[in-house]
Amino acid sequence: MAYDPAVRRPFGRTGLSVTPICIGTSPLASMPALYGYEVDDARAEATVDAVLDGPFNFLDTSNNYGGGTAERRIGAVVRRRGLPGGFVLATKADADPGTGDFSGDRVRRSVAESLDRLGVDRVPVMYLHDPEFHVTFEEAMAPGGPVEALVALRAEGVVGHLGIAGGPVELMRRFVGTGVFEAVINHNRWTLVDRAADPLIEDAVARGVAFVNGAPYGGGMLVKGPDAQPRYAYRDTDESVREAVRAMWNACAAHDVPLAAAALQFSLRDPRVTSTIVGVSEPERITATLELATTPIPAELWDELDRLTPPPGGWLE
Repeated sequence: MAYDPAVRRPFGRTGLSVTPICIGTSPLASMPALYGYEVDDARAEATVDAVLDGPFNFLDTSNNYGGGTAERRIGAVVRRRGLPGGFVLATKADADPGTGDFSGDRVRRSVAESLDRLGVDRVPVMYLHDPEFHVTFEEAMAPGGPVEALVALRAEGVVGHLGIAGGPVELMRRFVGTGVFEAVINHNRWTLVDRAADPLIEDAVARGVAFVNGAPYGGGMLVKGPDAQPRYAYRDTDESVREAVRAMWNACAAHDVPLAAAALQFSLRDPRVTSTIVGVSEPERITATLELATTPIPAELWDELDRLTPPPGGWLE
């Protein structure tokens, strides 16, 4: 079996342990402009119920998913039934959606909003979310800034452990290098076609920081193929990347393996990756994700996929 959901991994140096698959909840916020479909309250709450009843003990959300819709829907289920023992709930502090303010005061408001929506008085993991769009590294670390506020909230017991979540690899490496953060999320940069996150992963391992890999499917291209989904990470991308994915699709088909299974297991099989975030939008996706994670993949296919990986280009930075 490629993946055993019962075998949890240490979440860095935090003392927590999590399943190698983390369920992402951005789709539950119903953002049709991004995903192309709507999700109503009933479907979202049924999905959260399926998560809590399923094999994965790690759920990731954010203050700004759908303007708080994802957290509100999760909170409705949490208020009704509570969380299972050992379940790890993580959310993210976000800039003000209207003004872009990402000051320390805004971080405190963001965290308070999240706790209220989720129906909890404390969360085990709180990330600083996408600072690259709002502040410089120096501004984030300055007195009165967002990092100082998160550190204070941790000292107050409002949040358990601090993480940083964002895209640019070198910026994430700077944040990890401060020693403040115990976890890092990076997205779209450790996949079958983009290996740019490797130095960040190495930094995280060396410091005992949990590395959480977001978007293993590259926004859908590594599920649907480049003809059905020609964009990677919701961006236009070079034809050479689409050609590589097309070749990977054909290689997987020759072995009767879904490309999505290879894309997911590429992340799961790396012992340096603590957990991999898979977004879901309906209850059936829990079982489907488990099936992709446990699909047998022969060694020769991995060798072929490695040969087909496009050359590094830093095309997301």
